[in-house]
Amino acid sequence: MTEAQRELSPEEASKDAFFGRIAEISQEMIAAHGKDFAMGTLVLAARWIASDRINPAGEASGAMSPH
Repeated sequence: MTEAQRELSPEEASKDAFFGRIAEISQEMIAAHGKDFAMGTLVLAARWIASDRINPAGEASGAMSPH
């Protein structure tokens, strides 16, 4: 059985779904604002995650704003 033929674990399936969602929104951002905007947004999001700037669930989302 090849890698592509085996069934994904629940964790792998969840991660795959997130990658799909990220790909879709990335394509939307590129179509609306170009590649530089899309890449900058994803890099900024990664930096927020790395620095624990992403709000826990249920808190106001204003703290995520870069402005």
